[in-house]
Amino acid sequence: MDAPSLQLQLDTLPNSPGVYQYYDKNGVVIYVGKAKNLKKRVSSYFQKNHEYGKTRVLVKKIVEIKHIVVPTETDALLLENNLIKKYQPRYNVLLKDDKSYPWICIKKERFPRVFLTRKLVKDGSEYFGPYTSVKTVRALLDLVKGLYPLRTCNYDLSKEKIEAGKYKLCLEYHLGNCLGPCEAKQAEESYNDGISAVRQIIKGNFKESLGSFKKQMSSLAKEMRFEEAQKIKDKIEIIEGYQAKSTIVNPKITNVDVFSIVSDDSYGYINFLQIAHGSIIRSHTLEIKKKLEESDAELLELAIVEIRQRFHSQSKEIYVPFVVGLGEEIRVTVPKLGDKRRIVALSERNAKFYRMERFKQVKITDPDRHANRIMAQMKKDLRLSEEPRHIECFDNSNIQGSNPVAACVVFKDGKPSKKDYRHFNIKTVEGPDDFASMEEVVFRRYKRLMEEEQPLPQLIIIDGGKGQLSSALKSLDQLGLRGTIAIVGIAKRLEELFYPDDPIPLYLDKKSETLKIIQHLRNEAHRFGITFHRNKRSKAAITNSLENVPGIGKQTAENLIKYFKSAKRVSKASFGELEAVVGRSKALKLKKHFEHNDT
Repeated sequence: MDAPSLQLQLDTLPNSPGVYQYYDKNGVVIYVGKAKNLKKRVSSYFQKNHEYGKTRVLVKKIVEIKHIVVPTETDALLLENNLIKKYQPRYNVLLKDDKSYPWICIKKERFPRVFLTRKLVKDGSEYFGPYTSVKTVRALLDLVKGLYPLRTCNYDLSKEKIEAGKYKLCLEYHLGNCLGPCEAKQAEESYNDGISAVRQIIKGNFKESLGSFKKQMSSLAKEMRFEEAQKIKDKIEIIEGYQAKSTIVNPKITNVDVFSIVSDDSYGYINFLQIAHGSIIRSHTLEIKKKLEESDAELLELAIVEIRQRFHSQSKEIYVPFVVGLGEEIRVTVPKLGDKRRIVALSERNAKFYRMERFKQVKITDPDRHANRIMAQMKKDLRLSEEPRHIECFDNSNIQGSNPVAACVVFKDGKPSKKDYRHFNIKTVEGPDDFASMEEVVFRRYKRLMEEEQPLPQLIIIDGGKGQLSSALKSLDQLGLRGTIAIVGIAKRLEELFYPDDPIPLYLDKKSETLKIIQHLRNEAHRFGITFHRNKRSKAAITNSLENVPGIGKQTAENLIKYFKSAKRVSKASFGELEAVVGRSKALKLKKHFEHNDT
């Protein structure tokens, strides 16, 4: 599939953090960059004159833009570094070196040390990171050191050597920074409890440590040891203020392929993340058209084989959101928790963003396909017998029973058809009765459409719950239309959809396009009805102000407003203009009234 035009690619980029890659006409990566907002950052390349000639040449060579969405800007920086080192793009000059980022190591040894390192040694030690700033790592290590006294020496603290008295207490012990495991003054179990707490803090799980410190603080306060309690309180504030580093990939996860899928009735979108040596080195999303209503599992199996062949992947393990059959040579893992699950979630996030971009592109380049997809999805989501190509939505508007009106808005192929919108003045209902008003306007609307032999909608939406829906159904029964037009009510509070004769409401996914279109219809009906209601109230208020003029009745006031459009224009009109509309006698009364008020 040929790449869409550059402008179309720019128009459909997400407003999310991520890494972008520029490709030339030969499909070679020529630049990799990071962005807090992908759309703004990438678009800026094409909207200004660049000071440097190198950037101008780069922009001219860009043919395709690809991107990977990540949770945070920090993640984007780390991923950018990984991709630049992998591809060595011609126009990147800052991060091509082999600069390595700092990690926190919990050494695999008796009485483990916790320290900063730039090298990952495969000796069973635990590594956390990478971090983008040494300052961040040191601040975290200072935090850990202040909370849990740990040793800093590099002695081999084997049980035999400690019992033999080979080591002596150092200055760190006397300063209170270490509890002296080298002379058996701290038990291994107690030390390892501290290491477990440190491990949780580095991962961002402060719950246990916070609970422990709060108990200590409360105990010290009860004993009137307020200075010590204050120190514990300071530690609590530091912990609560620290934001855990979210890593792109756990360093223990290496040489793995990650796949995920999102789909609709017509297409499946499969994302692929390739992980090598603890880093994401590739992201690719494939669009597959459904031919035989294939399941997500079937599509994913086909895509995995295709993508692995295309990118010559030799990974022996893959992570997927559900079980797929790929033979015995490949280990299939379905993560449920932890870092592995977060990587699958990141893949799903990229698949969803790709799907959204394709929708935007199709909406611009192929509106018919976009409308067909939306209609098919609405038919499925709302359990309809046919696609709702023509939808009408009703809403009542009144304030304390004054000037009751109703509005009907019309959508065709998922878009507003404003020429078909209609206002209704409530004629047969006295006072604020939403149910009776709904019954009246629905009856009037479809009685007229039937008399004029106009096409009826496939779906009616009533803005309201069961009461308004029941009232609308009465009108459809009177007209003999019940069962021929689908009708649902939408309640405002929880966005519940009510169906006739069904006590259990339907809840749509809050992010579904079907719900968004229904909400758009409801909001349009509300806006259209409120605008009409305000205009009617305003006109009524103006008419009432003219009726206050002695000798001027309601009909005369309405004639004046109809001609002059506003009370202000009536007051500024000449005697001759007034006489032409209401006659000499009433024109004299009006001029006398306005002159008296001016005085």
